[in-house]
Amino acid sequence: MPDPYEPRLHVVLYQPEIPYNTGSVGRTCVALGAKLWLVRPLGFQVDHHNLRRAGLDYWQHLAWEVVDDWESLTARLPFERFWCFTKFAERLYTRAEYREGDVLLFGRESQGLPEEIRRAAGDRALRFPTRPEVRSLNLSNCVAVAGYEALRQWGGGE
Repeated sequence: MPDPYEPRLHVVLYQPEIPYNTGSVGRTCVALGAKLWLVRPLGFQVDHHNLRRAGLDYWQHLAWEVVDDWESLTARLPFERFWCFTKFAERLYTRAEYREGDVLLFGRESQGLPEEIRRAAGDRALRFPTRPEVRSLNLSNCVAVAGYEALRQWGGGE
């Protein structure tokens, strides 16, 4: 059994805007054994009522941290371990080979990841298959799908 204080996975929300989504992502991170990283600026206060409500009573079990900016994050987590999720990627999320300790990066709800981050990701940029009628998927759903795909690949859900 892995050390509960050593995250198996890192989930990064780049400048999240909606507290309810972030709270739901936090709950998923507890279930996955992942650490949640939030990159400022945030669209809410971390003590926001809806953030805590969405995380329910799981928030106390969540390993999480807020960093001031992109540079602060990449100084702490190696960029070569990042998987960047964007609708502009060619590669499907199921074509990645995830390893424990990887970083799953998601952009803000309204604009996704900045172009410079998407470009820097290269073949580590991933997308979810969607029909053309759908502009985007809910952030918390995307984190759950990607996180559980990583767990499935490790055989960690058994």
